[in-house]
Amino acid sequence: MIELLQASFSSANAFASGLLIFVLIYWLTVIIGLLDLSSLDVDLDTDADVDGLSSIAWFNSALAFFNLGRIPLMFFLSFFALPFWVMCVGVNSLLGTQDSWLGVLFMFPIAFFCLFIAKLLTWPFVKLFTIMEKEEAPKTTVIGQMCTILLPANATQIGQAAVKTAGSPLLLNVKTTQGHLVQKGETALVIDYLPENQLYLIEPYESL
Repeated sequence: MIELLQASFSSANAFASGLLIFVLIYWLTVIIGLLDLSSLDVDLDTDADVDGLSSIAWFNSALAFFNLGRIPLMFFLSFFALPFWVMCVGVNSLLGTQDSWLGVLFMFPIAFFCLFIAKLLTWPFVKLFTIMEKEEAPKTTVIGQMCTILLPANATQIGQAAVKTAGSPLLLNVKTTQGHLVQKGETALVIDYLPENQLYLIEPYESL
């Protein structure tokens, strides 16, 4: 055990060990509720308004190839960090390079290889996150749309409203901004979604 700790924090393996510890701390804080799954996620989708920027298109294609943008960054990083650490420690211990610059250089081809391992390990989850995104879509697409009040609501009382769709009306739990009251049958505008309460913020249409 002592030998493993010494190898893990040798100069050639320190980065891989630090990355693994960071991932473990992240998941620990998620489990105990200090963070949620999207707390450290970033938008890796790069858009360009100027034609001819092939480097941007190449970058987006590379991200998509490794499933980045399809699953949360921290989720991908979790499947990258463990094999990266195992291979860095294993290769450098086998070759006796854990305390040399050669061992540090080995980190780069190992990292490249582990990108493909992470791609393979995360592939089954791509469909899962796609389904989850589709389920979350109405929460953002209804913002800015008109709704009809079904149950009265104010800033403290939660009511219900319906938004017209191509199919069945979408039912929303709603409350109003401070100082407003909406009654059954009135029209209001959906202005925001409150994820902590899982309800929508609305304002009477006539007051806008």
